[in-house]
Amino acid sequence: MRRVHVYGASLVCLSLMLAACQKQDEAAKPEVIRPVLSTTVKSQSLQIRGFAGKVEPRFQTQLGFRTLGRIVRRDVSVGDLVSNGQEIAALDPLALELAVQAAEASLSSARAQLVNAASTEDRQKALLSKDSSTQATFDEAQQANAAASAAVVRADADLTKAREELGYAVLRSDFDGVVTSLQADVGQTVTAGQLVAVVARPDVREAVVDIPEAVANPIKIGSKFGVSLQTDPTIQTSGVVREIAPQADEATRTRRTRITLEQPPEGFRLGTTVTAYLTTAADPRIRIPATAILDKDGKTFVWLIDEKQATVSTKEVRLEGRTNAEAIVADGLTDGDRIATAGAHSFAEGQKIKLTDGNSL
Repeated sequence: MRRVHVYGASLVCLSLMLAACQKQDEAAKPEVIRPVLSTTVKSQSLQIRGFAGKVEPRFQTQLGFRTLGRIVRRDVSVGDLVSNGQEIAALDPLALELAVQAAEASLSSARAQLVNAASTEDRQKALLSKDSSTQATFDEAQQANAAASAAVVRADADLTKAREELGYAVLRSDFDGVVTSLQADVGQTVTAGQLVAVVARPDVREAVVDIPEAVANPIKIGSKFGVSLQTDPTIQTSGVVREIAPQADEATRTRRTRITLEQPPEGFRLGTTVTAYLTTAADPRIRIPATAILDKDGKTFVWLIDEKQATVSTKEVRLEGRTNAEAIVADGLTDGDRIATAGAHSFAEGQKIKLTDGNSL
């Protein structure tokens, strides 16, 4: 009987020893520290949006000859600086020079006829005073003299016109500027008014950008923009909206906006690509990623991070809106709170975590 009691007591002691060893092993096992993606909650008072565009001149002129002809000379290339009155291109002047010569000959003939008509009138007037001629003959001489005088005026006008058209054979710049485009080459026959060259004034430059219609609606004439070079964003200037397209482009649904640059640096050359920045009031509501939301027992929570203790705890929030990408928090969070942005359904209350880099909202 004593042997049975001793054997039972031994079993109990052995069980207690195994349990104690198991507890020691669990206590010795290190706690798992979980890395977590996080972000700091921050509401925005201002919003900055950028729009790509390029630098264009405010004033530019499309130049073309005012008469038909074949180009025999072109004195400039794209990018050349030209001064007021400088020759850009020229037509073959032969036909126009012949027209001038013909007009000069016509004027000489008209003047000779006028001299003859004037002499005839004077002679008929003298004869009429001596009753050696009739009044009708004198009237005819007088009318011939007047017609000859009118012919001289007409021939003189034709000569002036021919000389002016000869001047049209040379295409000149109307102001100091830079050649931005050439549309005709030597040997090409052009019609009157056909585009040959485009000359721009580089002194007044604009940033031309296409802004989405939804964003462009609040923009007004005189709105301020910041503008920087895309090749070197450190080179910056400011600008004022001068013109907004009244209607959006049917294909892109954007409205072309012209921003006059204020004292732009040298780097803002014509054709340079730029980014125009618009600063507007932002939605002050707090937005967080949808992956940070924990739905539990009909309520909505986020995992609030205690950076000092390196632990997480649930925090109930009230949402104002929610999509697959983000959620708008109406109540429960304040600026500066840090929350976990991934793994919302796999945390435990008070769990130890290891922070990784996150982006501020």
